[in-house]
Amino acid sequence: MATTPTSSLVEFRHLTFGYGERVILQDVSVHIPRGKVTALMGASGGGKTTLMRLIGGQNQGQSGEVLFDGQDVGRMDSAQLYAARRRMGMLFQFGALFADLSVYDNVAFPLREHTDLPEVLIRDIVLMKLNAVGLRGTRDLMPSEISGGMARRVALARAIALDPELVMYDEPLTGLDPISVGTASKLIRELNDSMGLTSIFVSHEIEHTFAMADHVIILANGRVACEGTPDEVRQSTDPLVYQYVHALQDGPVRFHYPGVTVDEDFGFGPEARVAAGGMP
Repeated sequence: MATTPTSSLVEFRHLTFGYGERVILQDVSVHIPRGKVTALMGASGGGKTTLMRLIGGQNQGQSGEVLFDGQDVGRMDSAQLYAARRRMGMLFQFGALFADLSVYDNVAFPLREHTDLPEVLIRDIVLMKLNAVGLRGTRDLMPSEISGGMARRVALARAIALDPELVMYDEPLTGLDPISVGTASKLIRELNDSMGLTSIFVSHEIEHTFAMADHVIILANGRVACEGTPDEVRQSTDPLVYQYVHALQDGPVRFHYPGVTVDEDFGFGPEARVAAGGMP
């Protein structure tokens, strides 16, 4: 089922990453197709957000390569890394707006930080980006004066302020009401197509994710469990993928985190059971 796109903006080659002895990603090789919407899915703690941090250079793998437009992110010096990051936009979980800045100033922030554009031009760009997410009328409001769904859309306007080639979304649908989920999903799809972006987003919301994604990658146990179109992933017979896609309680993903047995933790070993009159 795995596919190898002919043109990839991001590519992982045999990437291994972990924290100390705890391995998060093990020998992962995967492509992010240019100009498409790619969904990263899988159980919590499977390495989805870690993949995006590796793309942005916040983390570096222990082995393997992370290529952004053909260049290894892990080998970039500071100047090269900052230049690459200017070609990326990031929508953080729950928006992460600056609480003491207005909506307008939040969106203007990356323009003021990374360009020498005059304020009159910055104003036009900010209003265009806010208009693209339907929130031009909120420009003078503070983040505390808008809803959570609106804050997520303002954060999206900020993420696309510099006209990036790649936009990464960390769980953009989490915590939103059904109307806002539909609005956010439509925006991600429309902005990707109208601006010629490459989009990567982490999501656990099956219905809307499969409706708007071109490419789906499911991570499990530190590896790529499944990769393909939404239809290909939905039809997968892999037990782990099937459990995830169909939201089954029983399957390869267990409720209890691996550890010693309950008997060992509470001192009920064979000798204790015999002393209590039970079977060894």
